[in-house]
Amino acid sequence: MDKNSNHIRNILHGFFLAIGTTIAEPSTILPLIVNYFGGSSVLIGIFAALLRGGAIVVQLFAAFKAQSYTLMLPYLRRVFLVRFFAWFFIGVAIIVFGDSNPDAALFSIGFGLFLFSFSAGFGAIYFKDIVAKIFSHRFRGKTMAYRQFFTALGGLISGSFAAVILELYEPPHSFGYLFIISSFLMGLGYLAFAGVDEPRKTEIIQRENSFGKFLKNSLRLLKSDKDLQVQVTTFLFGYAYLISLPFIILDAQKTVNLSGTAVGILITAQMTGAMLSNFLWGKLSGSGRNRLTANIALLTHIGAVALAFNASGLYEYIAIFFMVGMATDGNRIASGNLILILAPPEKRPVYVALQINIISMGMFFSILGGLILHATDYTTLYSVTMLMLVFAFFMSLKLKDV
Repeated sequence: MDKNSNHIRNILHGFFLAIGTTIAEPSTILPLIVNYFGGSSVLIGIFAALLRGGAIVVQLFAAFKAQSYTLMLPYLRRVFLVRFFAWFFIGVAIIVFGDSNPDAALFSIGFGLFLFSFSAGFGAIYFKDIVAKIFSHRFRGKTMAYRQFFTALGGLISGSFAAVILELYEPPHSFGYLFIISSFLMGLGYLAFAGVDEPRKTEIIQRENSFGKFLKNSLRLLKSDKDLQVQVTTFLFGYAYLISLPFIILDAQKTVNLSGTAVGILITAQMTGAMLSNFLWGKLSGSGRNRLTANIALLTHIGAVALAFNASGLYEYIAIFFMVGMATDGNRIASGNLILILAPPEKRPVYVALQINIISMGMFFSILGGLILHATDYTTLYSVTMLMLVFAFFMSLKLKDV
């Protein structure tokens, strides 16, 4: 365990993946792309959910299959290939249909995002199991903090790159170029992690005869494990910030001139917050204080939404996105480490799938946000978000930190 080569490959994967996916960052660029093609606030919410949460529908099935796998990497490599072509397809479709057929462009973007995220449902199970096998509990906190630091650095680079492309080329071709170029950069990360040294798992169980029986056993496991219930509830409601996040940039358009440079600055602010915060998250998680990590992250999300109520200038929105970047990485590292600590090795795919599957429903909160905004206003949108985040914070105080 804890090989330096695996540590480096894990970091490179996060770095290049961030450069690629930040091109369609759901809180900044993706809403602008959908809005350009005439998409409504509801459609923006759906597309943001597709990018973040399309994986939800297959994770339990992936865990069912993975219970008896001794090696996950061969299957993860297939996922990498699908995700690369899905991202590349979006860019090509925007260039082909962008000028002549906005509806076809929107459909192609939605299909590509779904395929990209759907395949990640399998990849998340394989990736988590590999990480649990190649890194010890304490070192995992360290390597994931390093990964998230360089992930944020990749996002910074991506934000600057996006700003340049958006200034040099007119939409929709600029959007297409962003996806095509970033797909190859993303591919470098896939190649890096595809070469990790994965040991064979010895603690495996015979999987059930049917997926239906597996679902019944998984539900029984969830009902019997109170710590797991607290954990999934906390991180499910911790995603409540997504109710507002995709629409904050549209709110900003009312008072701020959102040029390509301004959008790049907001992306940079979010990634800087994520990058710098990992010094704190890495220290806390490396010392086994994952619950405190979750507590602080949720309070930071609450602060960001509170600031959005009366924000009117670019600097205020920079602060909001900086805080969102901080909090998102804190929640991610806390939830990822806590589930791997809580889960017995032979049941790890099931525990991981249960947590990811349940909390991933929170990734669809952006759809709820779109409906709220369509029916009411930004004040109601931010108020609902705040209430749900406060509930998540109080639940986080009950987390079991082993």
